[in-house]
Formats: sequence, structure tokens, C-alpha cells
Amino acid sequence: MWLIFETIAVTLWITLDNVFYLFNFSYIGTSISVGLILYGQRKKYARNVVQFAVGLYMLVYLGFLCRENMQIEGFWYYLFLGVFEAATIHYIVAKIFGPLVFGRGWCGYACWTAMVLDLLPFNTPQAPRKHWGYIRYIVFGASLVFVSILFIFQIPDKEEIMWWSFIIGNILYYLIGIIIACKCRDNRAFCKYICPVTIFLKPMSYFALFRIKVEKEKCISCGKCERVCPMDVEVPRNFRKKRNATECILCMKCIEECPKDALKL
Repeated sequence: MWLIFETIAVTLWITLDNVFYLFNFSYIGTSISVGLILYGQRKKYARNVVQFAVGLYMLVYLGFLCRENMQIEGFWYYLFLGVFEAATIHYIVAKIFGPLVFGRGWCGYACWTAMVLDLLPFNTPQAPRKHWGYIRYIVFGASLVFVSILFIFQIPDKEEIMWWSFIIGNILYYLIGIIIACKCRDNRAFCKYICPVTIFLKPMSYFALFRIKVEKEKCISCGKCERVCPMDVEVPRNFRKKRNATECILCMKCIEECPKDALKL
């Protein structure tokens, strides 16, 4: 995993002649690798360490200090400007092509919204999954329309507007995420029904190289892995079209819960 991110870091550094990308992706890759080492040592909060190391870096440093809008509207903004940097590169690496390798790993280890939601007490979904997935498409479309209006009508001070949309957007995401988590008794309700980024993540995650796999000869069909899965994935099947297959965030709770060590990454 570290080598993958280091390859990205060096490639972007040389290609774009900007040492920032060497630091940026080296830091993220190192943070994830440290978390995986801690996980290998059975440290209980290994994934939380990565979430805060990466999430706070992107939210506080890139977002608030560097004033980069890393939300989806920031991606549309830089894309419309024709600028291949900041949110554009972030989305291409982490959310469009990255999932071909590590699936929804972004959601499990780097999302600054989920890093807070995962601190709530509903780690295991306590109610049936809702049919609210259409909401993500509304949010996705609204973000695109919002940025399109800025350019179509030549609204002045676009950068200032994008800065405030980043602040307001994050506040709304946290508030809505916490409210819906409490209502559904499910920390990841926001991810399942509202997050617009999943529209990029889900299709590519279908082909992910890193996936949870089951050794069928060891599996005793006890159902424990599915009960602890925060994303309601049909865990004990290797078929890519299994239920909620593209929802897996690689949290590895299913691996920890399996009494027969039948699950592997």
C-alpha cells in the first residue's frame, strides 16, 4: 500500500514539477501504512488513527489553511476552470480511479466526515437498510448545478463563494450525518443514503483489487461477519454481484469477528 501511494507521489511530483505532491501522497500513504501495521498488531483503534491522521490533514491543512475546497463542488469548480490540481487530482486518485485498486477504502480510512460519524455509538446497524439511496443523486446534481450557475452567469468572487461553500457544506454534512445516524441508529447512514461522492466510488469499487474474500471450506455460515458489517455487505460470498458488494469500506470488522479465520483481505 505504501509503494502504491509513493509511486503516485513521485509520478505527480515529476510530471507536474511540484514537490507538494511528493509530500501530500507520501504522507497519506505513510499514514495508511502505519494504520495497517497497528491493525496487524491488534490495536483496537488502528483505523481511527488513520482516519484522523488523513482526515484532519485534508480538512484542516488543505481545506482551512490552504483554502482548497475538497468537497465535490470543489471538484466541479477546478474541473470547469481546467485546472489539474487540488480537488481535481484528489478526486481522480482517491475517488475515481483509486477504487479500482482499494475499493471504498477512502470511506473507511480517509473521509473527514466519516471520521467523526464513526465515533457515534451505532457502529453496527440496528435497523433494516432504508430505500433512500436516491438522495445521493439529488445532492450530486445540486452540487453540479450550483457550480454551473457560477460559471454560466459569470458570478464574481467565485473563489470566495467556493470557500464559504466548503465551510457551510462541511457543517451541514456533519449535522445531517449525526442526525440521520441517530435516527437510523447507524453511524454510516450518511454514507449509504446522502454522500454524493459514492456515485464516483461505487462503479469502480466493483472491480477493486483489494477485496474481502472468504475461504468457503472454512466458513460455517454463522452470520457473524454480516451482523457486524457497518455497510450491510453480504460478506461470505466471493461473487462480485453479492448484496451491497460496492459498499465495502475495508474496515475489516468482519475479519476480526470470524470465528474460523475464513475471511482474508
